[in-house]
Amino acid sequence: MYAVRHAVDVVAFPWTTALVLLVAGLSFGLFGHRLMKRGLLAAAALVGYLGSTSLVGTVLLAPLENAYPALREDQALPRVSYVVVLGSGYDPRDHVPVTAALDHDGLARIVEGVRLVRRLGPVRLLVSGGAPAGHVPPAIGYAALATDLGIPPTSLMVSDSPLDTSAEARAVVHLVGSAPFILITSAYHMPRAMRAMQLVGAHPIPAPTGQRAESGLMPSWNRLIPSPGGVEGTQRALHEYLGLAAAAAGLD
Repeated sequence: MYAVRHAVDVVAFPWTTALVLLVAGLSFGLFGHRLMKRGLLAAAALVGYLGSTSLVGTVLLAPLENAYPALREDQALPRVSYVVVLGSGYDPRDHVPVTAALDHDGLARIVEGVRLVRRLGPVRLLVSGGAPAGHVPPAIGYAALATDLGIPPTSLMVSDSPLDTSAEARAVVHLVGSAPFILITSAYHMPRAMRAMQLVGAHPIPAPTGQRAESGLMPSWNRLIPSPGGVEGTQRALHEYLGLAAAAAGLD
């Protein structure tokens, strides 16, 4: 499933789709299909452009991120014994601090986890996320940063073998059983994470973080300009929609 997940990442990348359409259009042109060629080249340009704008990224991300509200600062936190942080990217290197080795999503997730643990008091922080052979699991990076931020090792639980969301859910329910827990992951990933947890009988309380969708959907000139952030937002959203579709089809 780890290889499938990365294949989905490639398919969800808008420029990959645009490149496929471009190659297909040029191929049809070689065989004299001018109308098909023009249509495919136009589709490639449209997909490449729209998929690179923050407007499209926001439109796609907003329904995912709005599915579960964040825990408000003025809101009384639920009484739980565990806070669970799901894995993200981690690339430790010599002379690079753990805050730089964790990717943007992972850093937001673990900092939110530590923050909520400090608010809750005597609870355990379960950090999750494995990696393929030869790579360091993100759970290890989470644990290192949590320790640096004052979480005692006795309050840490490390689940460093699961390679995808479904495996993380199974590992979590194995470790905490039927006890309710606060679940922390990126807001756009929360719908799929909640579904995976509920399928295995877990009782998560969602605490989404790292929201990416810009506020409001009214177009403005800067939202119509292609940017790396626009590409990333579109790719993240498409990855989640494909993951939800795979889960609904029983393929996860």
